[in-house]
Amino acid sequence: MPPLIFRKGLDLKHEVAEVLAESYRSDLIDAIKETDFQYSAGRLTVRLAREFGFCYGVDRAVDYAYQARRRFPDRIVYLTGEIIHNPHVNDELRALGIRFLSDKGESLEKLTHEDVVILPAFGVTIELLTDLEKRGCTLVDTTCGSVLNVWKNVKRYAEDGFTAVVHGKYHHEETKATVSQALLASGDRSGRYIVVLDRDQAAIVCDYIRSGGNRAEFMTRFEHATSKGFEPERDLKRIGCANQTTMLSSESLEIGDMFRSAIRDRYGEAALSSHFRAFDTICSATQDRQDAIITLLDEQSVDLMIVIGGLNSSNTGNLARICNDRVPTYHIANPDGLISAETIQHKAVGSPTEITSGDWLPDGNVTIGLTSGASTPDNLLGTAIQRLSLFANGS
Repeated sequence: MPPLIFRKGLDLKHEVAEVLAESYRSDLIDAIKETDFQYSAGRLTVRLAREFGFCYGVDRAVDYAYQARRRFPDRIVYLTGEIIHNPHVNDELRALGIRFLSDKGESLEKLTHEDVVILPAFGVTIELLTDLEKRGCTLVDTTCGSVLNVWKNVKRYAEDGFTAVVHGKYHHEETKATVSQALLASGDRSGRYIVVLDRDQAAIVCDYIRSGGNRAEFMTRFEHATSKGFEPERDLKRIGCANQTTMLSSESLEIGDMFRSAIRDRYGEAALSSHFRAFDTICSATQDRQDAIITLLDEQSVDLMIVIGGLNSSNTGNLARICNDRVPTYHIANPDGLISAETIQHKAVGSPTEITSGDWLPDGNVTIGLTSGASTPDNLLGTAIQRLSLFANGS
Protein backbone atom coordinates (compact mmCIF):
# COMPACT_ATOMS: atom_id res chain seq x y z
CA MET A 1 0.00 0.00 0.00
CA PRO A 2 1.51 3.38 -1.01
CA PRO A 3 2.19 5.88 1.79
CA LEU A 4 -0.16 8.75 2.55
CA ILE A 5 1.15 11.97 0.95
CA PHE A 6 -0.29 15.43 1.67
CA ARG A 7 0.48 17.89 -1.11
CA LYS A 8 -2.35 20.42 -0.71
CA GLY A 9 -2.37 21.09 2.99
CA LEU A 10 -4.00 19.15 5.80
CA ASP A 11 -7.33 21.04 6.07
CA LEU A 12 -6.20 22.92 9.18
CA LYS A 13 -5.24 26.27 7.69
CA HIS A 14 -7.68 28.29 9.80
CA GLU A 15 -6.72 26.44 12.97
CA VAL A 16 -3.05 27.46 12.68
CA ALA A 17 -3.56 30.96 11.24
CA GLU A 18 -3.51 32.74 14.59
CA VAL A 19 -0.34 31.13 15.89
CA LEU A 20 1.40 31.80 12.56
CA ALA A 21 0.45 35.47 12.77
CA GLU A 22 1.68 35.68 16.36
CA SER A 23 4.97 34.03 15.44
CA TYR A 24 5.85 35.81 12.21
CA ARG A 25 3.72 38.94 11.61
CA SER A 26 4.67 42.50 12.65
CA ASP A 27 2.25 45.33 13.38
CA LEU A 28 5.07 47.79 12.78
CA ILE A 29 5.80 46.44 9.31
CA ASP A 30 2.09 46.52 8.47
CA ALA A 31 2.00 50.18 9.52
CA ILE A 32 5.10 51.03 7.47
CA LYS A 33 3.48 49.53 4.37
CA GLU A 34 0.59 51.95 4.91
CA THR A 35 2.96 54.95 5.05
CA ASP A 36 4.52 54.44 1.63
CA PHE A 37 7.09 51.91 2.93
CA GLN A 38 8.89 54.54 4.97
CA TYR A 39 9.60 54.86 8.69
CA SER A 40 10.94 58.04 10.33
CA ALA A 41 11.95 58.65 13.91
CA GLY A 42 14.31 61.43 15.02
CA ARG A 43 17.43 61.34 12.89
CA LEU A 44 16.57 57.93 11.40
CA THR A 45 14.71 57.22 8.17
CA VAL A 46 14.17 53.66 6.98
CA ARG A 47 13.11 52.99 3.41
CA LEU A 48 11.66 49.53 2.96
CA ALA A 49 11.74 47.70 -0.38
CA ARG A 50 8.23 47.18 -1.76
CA GLU A 51 8.73 43.43 -2.13
CA PHE A 52 10.46 41.58 0.68
CA GLY A 53 10.19 38.71 3.11
CA PHE A 54 8.13 35.54 2.95
CA CYS A 55 7.23 34.50 -0.58
CA TYR A 56 4.17 32.35 -1.31
CA GLY A 57 6.18 29.13 -1.41
CA VAL A 58 7.84 29.77 1.95
CA ASP A 59 4.60 30.89 3.57
CA ARG A 60 2.93 27.71 2.31
CA ALA A 61 5.74 25.46 3.53
CA VAL A 62 5.69 26.92 7.04
CA ASP A 63 1.89 26.76 7.10
CA TYR A 64 1.94 23.06 6.15
CA ALA A 65 4.50 22.31 8.86
CA TYR A 66 2.28 23.85 11.53
CA GLN A 67 -0.72 22.00 10.13
CA ALA A 68 1.20 18.73 10.23
CA ARG A 69 2.12 19.22 13.88
CA ARG A 70 -1.55 19.96 14.69
CA ARG A 71 -2.86 17.06 12.60
CA PHE A 72 -0.56 14.46 14.19
CA PRO A 73 -0.19 15.47 17.85
CA ASP A 74 0.62 11.94 19.04
CA ARG A 75 3.09 10.99 16.31
CA ILE A 76 6.71 11.96 15.76
CA VAL A 77 6.96 14.58 13.03
CA TYR A 78 10.26 15.01 11.20
CA LEU A 79 11.70 17.42 8.68
CA THR A 80 14.31 16.04 6.30
CA GLY A 81 16.38 19.18 6.97
CA GLU A 82 15.83 22.93 7.21
CA ILE A 83 12.38 23.73 5.84
CA ILE A 84 13.77 27.04 4.58
CA HIS A 85 17.09 28.82 5.10
CA ASN A 86 16.10 30.86 8.12
CA PRO A 87 17.36 29.87 11.58
CA HIS A 88 14.57 31.70 13.40
CA VAL A 89 11.85 29.79 11.57
CA ASN A 90 13.64 26.46 11.92
CA ASP A 91 14.09 27.03 15.66
CA GLU A 92 10.38 27.82 15.99
CA LEU A 93 9.58 24.47 14.36
CA ARG A 94 11.96 22.69 16.72
CA ALA A 95 10.14 24.37 19.61
CA LEU A 96 6.92 22.78 18.34
CA GLY A 97 8.56 19.39 18.74
CA ILE A 98 9.33 18.81 15.07
CA ARG A 99 12.58 16.88 14.70
CA PHE A 100 15.17 17.50 11.99
CA LEU A 101 16.81 14.48 10.39
CA SER A 102 19.83 16.71 9.76
CA ASP A 103 20.32 17.31 13.49
CA LYS A 104 22.84 15.36 15.52
CA GLY A 105 21.38 12.17 16.93
CA GLU A 106 18.66 11.82 14.31
CA SER A 107 18.78 9.21 11.57
CA LEU A 108 16.82 8.24 8.50
CA GLU A 109 17.39 4.60 9.38
CA LYS A 110 15.10 4.65 12.40
CA LEU A 111 12.04 5.92 10.51
CA THR A 112 8.99 3.65 10.27
CA HIS A 113 5.45 3.78 8.91
CA GLU A 114 4.42 5.39 12.22
CA ASP A 115 6.40 8.56 11.47
CA VAL A 116 5.40 11.74 9.66
CA VAL A 117 8.03 13.39 7.46
CA ILE A 118 7.80 16.92 6.06
CA LEU A 119 9.60 17.55 2.77
CA PRO A 120 11.04 21.10 2.65
CA ALA A 121 10.29 23.90 0.20
CA PHE A 122 13.50 23.04 -1.70
CA GLY A 123 12.23 19.51 -2.38
CA VAL A 124 14.23 16.32 -1.88
CA THR A 125 16.14 14.02 -4.17
CA ILE A 126 14.44 11.12 -5.91
CA GLU A 127 16.59 8.74 -3.87
CA LEU A 128 15.43 10.16 -0.55
CA LEU A 129 11.79 10.28 -1.62
CA THR A 130 11.93 6.65 -2.72
CA ASP A 131 13.49 5.63 0.59
CA LEU A 132 10.79 7.42 2.59
CA GLU A 133 8.04 5.84 0.50
CA LYS A 134 9.50 2.38 1.02
CA ARG A 135 9.48 2.96 4.75
CA GLY A 136 5.79 3.83 4.57
CA CYS A 137 6.18 7.20 6.26
CA THR A 138 3.30 9.66 6.02
CA LEU A 139 4.65 12.51 3.90
CA VAL A 140 3.80 16.22 3.90
CA ASP A 141 5.21 17.67 0.69
CA THR A 142 5.86 21.43 0.83
CA THR A 143 7.99 21.59 -2.33
CA CYS A 144 7.60 25.02 -3.93
CA GLY A 145 5.73 25.21 -7.23
CA SER A 146 8.57 27.18 -8.80
CA VAL A 147 10.96 24.35 -7.96
CA LEU A 148 8.53 21.82 -9.44
CA ASN A 149 8.53 23.83 -12.66
CA VAL A 150 12.31 23.53 -12.90
CA TRP A 151 12.08 19.79 -12.26
CA LYS A 152 9.57 19.37 -15.07
CA ASN A 153 11.86 21.02 -17.58
CA VAL A 154 15.01 19.25 -16.41
CA LYS A 155 13.25 15.90 -16.62
CA ARG A 156 12.08 16.73 -20.14
CA TYR A 157 15.63 17.62 -21.16
CA ALA A 158 16.81 14.22 -19.99
CA GLU A 159 13.99 12.35 -21.72
CA ASP A 160 14.87 14.09 -25.00
CA GLY A 161 18.59 13.38 -24.68
CA PHE A 162 19.71 16.85 -23.57
CA THR A 163 22.18 17.47 -20.77
CA ALA A 164 20.84 19.81 -18.09
CA VAL A 165 23.10 22.79 -17.45
CA VAL A 166 21.98 24.17 -14.08
CA HIS A 167 23.03 27.59 -12.82
CA GLY A 168 23.24 26.96 -9.10
CA LYS A 169 25.23 25.68 -6.15
CA TYR A 170 25.87 21.95 -6.47
CA HIS A 171 25.75 21.49 -2.68
CA HIS A 172 22.42 23.32 -2.25
CA GLU A 173 19.42 21.16 -1.31
CA GLU A 174 17.33 22.50 -4.18
CA THR A 175 19.99 21.87 -6.80
CA LYS A 176 20.61 18.35 -5.48
CA ALA A 177 16.90 17.64 -5.81
CA THR A 178 16.76 19.20 -9.28
CA VAL A 179 19.66 17.26 -10.78
CA SER A 180 18.22 14.02 -9.41
CA GLN A 181 15.31 14.64 -11.78
CA ALA A 182 17.75 14.56 -14.69
CA LEU A 183 18.63 10.99 -13.81
CA LEU A 184 15.07 9.77 -14.38
CA ALA A 185 15.39 9.48 -18.16
CA SER A 186 14.44 6.09 -19.53
CA GLY A 187 15.98 4.26 -22.47
CA ASP A 188 19.61 3.43 -23.16
CA ARG A 189 20.93 6.79 -22.00
CA SER A 190 20.46 8.01 -18.45
CA GLY A 191 20.14 11.72 -17.92
CA ARG A 192 23.21 13.94 -17.57
CA TYR A 193 23.81 17.24 -15.83
CA ILE A 194 26.47 19.81 -15.02
CA VAL A 195 26.10 22.60 -12.43
CA VAL A 196 27.78 25.97 -12.96
CA LEU A 197 28.04 28.47 -10.11
CA ASP A 198 28.66 31.69 -12.00
CA ARG A 199 29.75 33.34 -15.26
CA ASP A 200 33.35 32.25 -14.80
CA GLN A 201 32.42 28.58 -14.56
CA ALA A 202 29.95 28.98 -17.42
CA ALA A 203 32.74 30.46 -19.56
CA ILE A 204 34.91 27.38 -18.95
CA VAL A 205 32.14 25.08 -20.12
CA CYS A 206 31.35 27.31 -23.10
CA ASP A 207 34.99 27.27 -24.18
CA TYR A 208 34.93 23.47 -24.07
CA ILE A 209 31.79 23.42 -26.19
CA ARG A 210 33.43 25.63 -28.80
CA SER A 211 36.84 24.00 -29.06
CA GLY A 212 37.23 21.12 -26.63
CA GLY A 213 40.08 21.07 -24.18
CA ASN A 214 41.87 19.07 -21.54
CA ARG A 215 39.32 16.53 -20.33
CA ALA A 216 41.19 15.69 -17.12
CA GLU A 217 41.44 19.33 -16.08
CA PHE A 218 37.79 19.91 -16.96
CA MET A 219 36.58 16.93 -14.92
CA THR A 220 38.76 17.92 -11.97
CA ARG A 221 37.24 21.39 -12.09
CA PHE A 222 33.67 20.03 -12.11
CA GLU A 223 34.30 16.87 -10.11
CA HIS A 224 31.40 17.43 -7.71
CA ALA A 225 29.13 19.22 -10.16
CA THR A 226 28.50 16.60 -12.86
CA SER A 227 26.51 13.41 -13.18
CA LYS A 228 28.23 10.05 -12.79
CA GLY A 229 30.05 9.03 -15.97
CA PHE A 230 29.91 12.54 -17.42
CA GLU A 231 31.87 12.87 -20.67
CA PRO A 232 32.22 16.48 -21.85
CA GLU A 233 32.80 15.58 -25.50
CA ARG A 234 29.60 13.54 -25.57
CA ASP A 235 27.43 15.33 -23.03
CA LEU A 236 27.92 18.95 -24.09
CA LYS A 237 26.64 18.45 -27.64
CA ARG A 238 22.97 18.95 -26.71
CA ILE A 239 22.20 21.07 -23.66
CA GLY A 240 19.21 22.59 -21.90
CA CYS A 241 19.57 25.45 -19.43
CA ALA A 242 17.86 25.73 -16.06
CA ASN A 243 18.64 27.37 -12.75
CA GLN A 244 18.31 27.09 -9.00
CA THR A 245 15.31 29.33 -8.43
CA THR A 246 17.04 31.57 -5.89
CA MET A 247 20.02 32.61 -7.99
CA LEU A 248 20.60 36.12 -9.29
CA SER A 249 18.14 36.27 -12.17
CA SER A 250 20.19 38.62 -14.37
CA GLU A 251 23.14 36.26 -14.06
CA SER A 252 21.00 33.22 -14.94
CA LEU A 253 19.78 34.96 -18.08
CA GLU A 254 23.30 35.99 -19.05
CA ILE A 255 24.59 32.46 -18.54
CA GLY A 256 21.80 31.15 -20.75
CA ASP A 257 22.86 33.57 -23.47
CA MET A 258 26.49 32.47 -23.08
CA PHE A 259 25.54 28.84 -23.71
CA ARG A 260 23.32 29.76 -26.64
CA SER A 261 26.21 31.62 -28.25
CA ALA A 262 28.62 28.75 -27.62
CA ILE A 263 26.29 26.20 -29.21
CA ARG A 264 25.67 28.53 -32.16
CA ASP A 265 29.41 28.99 -32.66
CA ARG A 266 29.99 25.22 -32.59
CA TYR A 267 27.04 23.98 -34.66
CA GLY A 268 25.73 27.01 -36.54
CA GLU A 269 22.47 28.94 -36.40
CA ALA A 270 20.52 26.39 -38.43
CA ALA A 271 21.30 23.60 -35.94
CA LEU A 272 20.72 25.70 -32.80
CA SER A 273 17.26 24.33 -32.02
CA SER A 274 18.43 20.73 -32.15
CA HIS A 275 21.38 21.38 -29.81
CA PHE A 276 20.11 24.02 -27.37
CA ARG A 277 17.04 24.58 -25.21
CA ALA A 278 16.18 27.05 -22.49
CA PHE A 279 13.08 27.67 -20.40
CA ASP A 280 12.33 30.51 -18.03
CA THR A 281 12.80 28.83 -14.65
CA ILE A 282 13.45 32.01 -12.66
CA CYS A 283 11.21 32.21 -9.59
CA SER A 284 8.85 35.19 -9.84
CA ALA A 285 9.19 35.95 -6.12
CA THR A 286 12.98 35.98 -6.36
CA GLN A 287 12.71 38.27 -9.39
CA ASP A 288 10.22 40.58 -7.65
CA ARG A 289 12.49 41.05 -4.62
CA GLN A 290 15.52 41.73 -6.79
CA ASP A 291 13.56 44.20 -8.93
CA ALA A 292 12.22 45.95 -5.82
CA ILE A 293 15.66 46.58 -4.38
CA ILE A 294 16.94 47.89 -7.72
CA THR A 295 13.96 50.26 -7.86
CA LEU A 296 14.55 51.44 -4.30
CA LEU A 297 18.20 52.23 -5.03
CA ASP A 298 17.32 53.92 -8.33
CA GLU A 299 14.61 56.13 -6.84
CA GLN A 300 15.75 56.75 -3.26
CA SER A 301 18.93 57.99 -1.67
CA VAL A 302 20.19 55.79 1.17
CA ASP A 303 23.38 55.86 3.20
CA LEU A 304 23.54 52.08 3.56
CA MET A 305 21.52 48.92 3.06
CA ILE A 306 20.66 46.22 5.57
CA VAL A 307 19.56 42.85 4.20
CA ILE A 308 18.08 40.40 6.70
CA GLY A 309 18.00 36.64 6.16
CA GLY A 310 19.72 33.34 6.78
CA LEU A 311 23.44 33.51 6.10
CA ASN A 312 23.09 30.32 3.99
CA SER A 313 20.10 31.71 2.09
CA SER A 314 20.93 31.99 -1.60
CA ASN A 315 18.21 34.51 -2.47
CA THR A 316 19.16 36.72 0.51
CA GLY A 317 22.81 36.62 -0.46
CA ASN A 318 21.95 37.72 -3.98
CA LEU A 319 19.93 40.67 -2.66
CA ALA A 320 23.03 41.70 -0.72
CA ARG A 321 25.16 41.36 -3.87
CA ILE A 322 22.86 43.72 -5.77
CA CYS A 323 22.89 46.29 -2.99
CA ASN A 324 26.63 46.09 -2.37
CA ASP A 325 27.32 47.19 -5.94
CA ARG A 326 25.64 50.50 -5.10
CA VAL A 327 26.02 51.33 -1.40
CA PRO A 328 27.64 49.92 1.76
CA THR A 329 25.62 46.78 2.58
CA TYR A 330 25.30 44.58 5.65
CA HIS A 331 23.76 41.10 5.41
CA ILE A 332 22.66 40.11 8.92
CA ALA A 333 21.06 36.81 9.91
CA ASN A 334 18.63 38.46 12.33
CA PRO A 335 18.28 41.61 14.46
CA ASP A 336 20.84 40.26 16.94
CA GLY A 337 23.45 41.19 14.34
CA LEU A 338 22.72 44.82 15.20
CA ILE A 339 24.88 44.75 18.32
CA SER A 340 25.15 48.49 18.96
CA ALA A 341 25.43 51.84 17.20
CA GLU A 342 29.15 51.11 16.92
CA THR A 343 29.18 47.38 16.11
CA ILE A 344 27.40 45.11 13.62
CA GLN A 345 27.82 41.37 12.98
CA HIS A 346 27.23 40.49 9.36
CA LYS A 347 28.23 38.27 6.49
CA ALA A 348 30.75 39.83 4.16
CA VAL A 349 29.10 40.07 0.73
CA GLY A 350 30.50 37.45 -1.62
CA SER A 351 32.18 35.58 1.22
CA PRO A 352 31.02 32.72 3.47
CA THR A 353 32.59 34.46 6.45
CA GLU A 354 30.63 36.27 9.16
CA ILE A 355 32.53 39.27 10.50
CA THR A 356 32.13 42.05 13.04
CA SER A 357 32.48 45.64 11.82
CA GLY A 358 32.63 48.94 13.63
CA ASP A 359 31.65 52.53 12.80
CA TRP A 360 28.83 51.31 10.59
CA LEU A 361 26.07 53.76 11.59
CA PRO A 362 26.76 57.30 10.30
CA ASP A 363 26.41 60.36 12.53
CA GLY A 364 23.70 62.93 11.89
CA ASN A 365 20.59 62.26 9.87
CA VAL A 366 20.80 58.78 8.38
CA THR A 367 18.69 56.96 5.80
CA ILE A 368 18.85 53.18 5.77
CA GLY A 369 17.45 50.95 3.06
CA LEU A 370 16.00 47.68 4.32
CA THR A 371 14.95 44.43 2.71
CA SER A 372 14.83 40.74 3.54
CA GLY A 373 15.10 37.40 1.81
CA ALA A 374 12.13 35.27 0.81
CA SER A 375 12.56 33.08 3.91
CA THR A 376 12.60 35.93 6.45
CA PRO A 377 9.44 36.67 8.49
CA ASP A 378 8.21 40.22 9.01
CA ASN A 379 8.66 40.16 12.78
CA LEU A 380 12.45 40.10 12.33
CA LEU A 381 12.29 43.28 10.24
CA GLY A 382 10.08 44.93 12.81
CA THR A 383 12.53 44.12 15.60
CA ALA A 384 15.44 45.35 13.48
CA ILE A 385 13.75 48.71 12.88
CA GLN A 386 13.06 49.14 16.59
CA ARG A 387 16.71 48.43 17.35
CA LEU A 388 17.89 50.86 14.65
CA SER A 389 15.69 53.56 16.13
CA LEU A 390 17.15 52.89 19.57
CA PHE A 391 20.71 53.15 18.23
CA ALA A 392 20.02 56.33 16.25
CA ASN A 393 17.95 58.16 18.81
CA GLY A 394 18.84 56.62 22.14
CA SER A 395 15.24 55.73 22.92
